[in-house]
Amino acid sequence: MPVPTTSANGSNGESPRPKVLVPEKLSPDGVALLRSTLDVDERKGLSPEELISVIPGYEALIVRSETKVTKDVLVAGKNLRVVARAGVGVDNVDVNAATAHGIIVVNSPAGNIGAAAEHTVALLLAVARNIPDGCASLKAGKWERSRLVGVEVKGKMLGIIGLGKGKLEITDTMYLITRTRLTNMILVGLSVARLATGLGMHVTALDPYASTSLAATANVALVQSLPALLAVSDFLTIHTPLIASTKGMIGTAELRSMKKGARILNVARGGMIDETALLGALEEGHIAGAGVDVFTTEPPTAEGEAAKLIAHPKVVATPHLGASTVEAQENVSIDVCEQVLSILRGELPRSAVNAPLILPEEYRKLQPFVKLVEKMGSLYTQRYTTSSRNRQSQDFRTSFDLIYEGEVASIGNTKPLFAALVKGLTQSISPNTNINIVNADMIAKERGISINEQHSRDPMTHTYSSLVTLRARPARSTSQPPSPTTTRHERNDGSELVSTEQVISGSCSDGQVFISRLDRFATSFVPDGTLLICHNYDSPGMIGVVGSILGKAGVNISFMSVAPVSAEGRLGAREKGGEGLKNEALMILGVGKAVETNVVTELMGDSGILDISVVTL
Repeated sequence: MPVPTTSANGSNGESPRPKVLVPEKLSPDGVALLRSTLDVDERKGLSPEELISVIPGYEALIVRSETKVTKDVLVAGKNLRVVARAGVGVDNVDVNAATAHGIIVVNSPAGNIGAAAEHTVALLLAVARNIPDGCASLKAGKWERSRLVGVEVKGKMLGIIGLGKGKLEITDTMYLITRTRLTNMILVGLSVARLATGLGMHVTALDPYASTSLAATANVALVQSLPALLAVSDFLTIHTPLIASTKGMIGTAELRSMKKGARILNVARGGMIDETALLGALEEGHIAGAGVDVFTTEPPTAEGEAAKLIAHPKVVATPHLGASTVEAQENVSIDVCEQVLSILRGELPRSAVNAPLILPEEYRKLQPFVKLVEKMGSLYTQRYTTSSRNRQSQDFRTSFDLIYEGEVASIGNTKPLFAALVKGLTQSISPNTNINIVNADMIAKERGISINEQHSRDPMTHTYSSLVTLRARPARSTSQPPSPTTTRHERNDGSELVSTEQVISGSCSDGQVFISRLDRFATSFVPDGTLLICHNYDSPGMIGVVGSILGKAGVNISFMSVAPVSAEGRLGAREKGGEGLKNEALMILGVGKAVETNVVTELMGDSGILDISVVTL
């Protein structure tokens, strides 16, 4: 009898619960949510070496901004399935390495939008009215009203780099992280615009992807170039992601092109403003002040340019506090904890930065089909590889059509179904490979698997509301023309067995998945557990023969389905001269345990059985 395991939070079970490592502070409510179904280790202050040492024991890692999730950490995390960043930016996570290892990286792109926008406006007012300097002066026993005269923001022009959502469509995997960051940053920009308008400011913005109608509703004028924006701005704020094209985008030339006495703000990402150039512009008096919350190196080093910038009397600096509110911290913690729980349950990610974005409605529709397609892929591989008996040569193919009919054909984003097929096709061959929507494309290319997805708009000829069909295409041969419908195998008696193309069709009903066609045969069975698939002559007594042999071997039969040749199968056979195939059938049996080789051999000894496959789903 197995000894029950005891988790770190005191619950007992027959098998260990998934483990999550939390090396930084997370909200108590978020941790409590995790503890409901996971074992949670809160281990703050881990060194990089310690993190690499302990990470193999965890399925999930939740970090904030301090922990560096490097390639070495991800390689060491043999069991990692998800890395969650409780916040927006994932600069501290090697996303490319995570993608290569099939590890989903999620963040919380919307949890701190309000906090970041408010902090931007707070810095704007603090810079405009010299609030920090006035506070320090008063606390020092001084009364310097004349020295601390500021400017009003009402009537001033606020320039925003990065405003609001437009029609940006980026589908390449390497840009997915940029899209997610951009979605958040531009929402912050739009929120800042609305707050500034409430203060009586005029707002203009630069964003090549901004919706003109959205800008108009927020009373924002759009410009077409950075020089045009800089020339009119009294205050400038940046809300774009840090990527190659935005790194150092505000340098000496850009600062000199601004109005004398302009002020600049950055609550987005360090590195977009050249810190040396900004320090020089402040020293010259061309830029009257700056509000800076983010730096190229965090925390700044004592000898770096950022430290000099922070010390400048015209700079209001904060230690990356844009998202540091009680509400924002709670929001992002709950958000990423919910996503971790969802992913560890095998569900689709909501805010993955290295996977396609999936709309909630599509998510609900896709969920049962993900299971179906994975089962279909696994059934295909096991039926046409080593578990198939009495084939003169295995006929496993690597080119497939994945055809969607009915309601499922209307879903635009079927990437999860593509990934499920790749996983199903390869998992029985490489069971230790982590395959999901993050790395399915890469795995397919490495294995030479080609999948052509087709959305059929033709009227359904079946009774199902949705139907998914997997069709394997035979490899082209130089000795004979390719056939779209048949392949040929030799029977034990030397006669030729003509079979149609390899086809598996399936559907879903009330969350349950069914296989409705297997090769030429019409059937209906649940693809679960160990199945014995017998291709046999459709003759009297065949069921009794098979049942007797299995019963003698102590193999219990949980269900049995006899599948005749389908209408499509009969048509294909007739076209290829295989009229006699209508006397063949498939017998699918659910069995309670593995079927030993000697039992299969005895079954094959009966001349009425043409082929046997043993599959476990």
